[in-house]
Amino acid sequence: MSNSKELRQQTVGRIVLLTILTLFIFAAFGLAQGPEPVISTVTVPIEKQVRQTFEFKDDRVYFSNEFPGGRLNAIEKDEAGRYVVTITPENAPINMSPWYAFKVWSRKKKEIQVRLVYPEYARHRYDPKLSTDGKTWTPLDPQKIVHEGKDPQDEESLPRSAVISLTVSRRPVWVSAQELQPSSEVFAWMDAIAKKAGAPIEEIGQSREGRPLRMLRLGNTSSKRMMLVISRQHPPEVTGYFAMQAFIEKLIDGSEASSAFRRDWGIYVVPLMNPDGVDEGHWRHNQGGIDLNRDWQDFNQPETQAVRNFLSRRIAETGGRFYFGIDFHSTWNDIYYPMNRIYEGNSPRLVERWLGNIQAAIEGYEPRIQATERLFPTRVSRNYFFDCCGMEAIVYEIGDNTPRDFIRKKGEVAAVELMKLLSEPRP
Repeated sequence: MSNSKELRQQTVGRIVLLTILTLFIFAAFGLAQGPEPVISTVTVPIEKQVRQTFEFKDDRVYFSNEFPGGRLNAIEKDEAGRYVVTITPENAPINMSPWYAFKVWSRKKKEIQVRLVYPEYARHRYDPKLSTDGKTWTPLDPQKIVHEGKDPQDEESLPRSAVISLTVSRRPVWVSAQELQPSSEVFAWMDAIAKKAGAPIEEIGQSREGRPLRMLRLGNTSSKRMMLVISRQHPPEVTGYFAMQAFIEKLIDGSEASSAFRRDWGIYVVPLMNPDGVDEGHWRHNQGGIDLNRDWQDFNQPETQAVRNFLSRRIAETGGRFYFGIDFHSTWNDIYYPMNRIYEGNSPRLVERWLGNIQAAIEGYEPRIQATERLFPTRVSRNYFFDCCGMEAIVYEIGDNTPRDFIRKKGEVAAVELMKLLSEPRP
């Protein structure tokens, strides 16, 4: 009995030691982080804004949200004579990305003040961009913006609201959180790219409201060597979309390098993952009330289903592989989110080398890089791309206020350096 007891104690001791060593190893690689909260992506109700023109007949001033991408939920005039614009989301809880876009005009030229207010849980994030044609945009002069309700002890805090001064006349002025890029603009850009590259556009599915999910098929679409590009899962993330445009335009610029690359590679691009959310002026979600970048595990939404089905079909049709996947987003500041180095797919260390080359190619540039520590649950696009297809995948984030010329430069350099790496002779 004594020997049996000692044996059991030794066995338990070994198990405990093995468990401790296993947890240590997992922790060292960032894998023991505890369970993530369950995030349901089953469709939930949203509140659709009413499209209308808001009339202030005594002032002869008018506001409108009657255009794709517009968002203005309510407006009233306060005792100070300011027009108080209320901006509410499609549903909640939601990321703090309060999108607004409206037109304003007056029978007589005048100066007016507009106060932008949000629900209690939201704050002012985007200072306005202005346009007189809906296409060319200029940031509003900072001297004409007064931020209200900032924490005086925290310089990085966001204001509760903002008051903007505008000059209005008979010619409408568009006022928007970021440059408007509704589906019509995106599809026009796609048509121009397709014409220049002599490439087809495929409809791989439809959104929840029946808008087309359009894909550019660039390069050699019979190739077994493939890459995937997506953007605009989140409607307000326009700066990420601009980086995607620069990236793709460089891939088809007609240079010797891009022409050679496209002879060898199939490049598949979905520039507008969430056309409903973009055209309806949503803060974050699709028409199913869901953050699409949390639906890459359960695939409850038609937009993510369409890409999943395309990937499966394309691999079966070509017998090939996807070697690279990139998802363009926007956030507070520029940052890259690659996979952790412990995960190796079809082209090991590709993203690591690529980011290093981007840094070397832009003088004085110090990229912010934060690798994901967890693969499962896949949930977000990058993790699913790796898990399903072995893609070396990355989330490419651009800051809300990154200068537009630098966004373009980064996108172009990213394309050039990726082409160099993917064109290297394979062992």
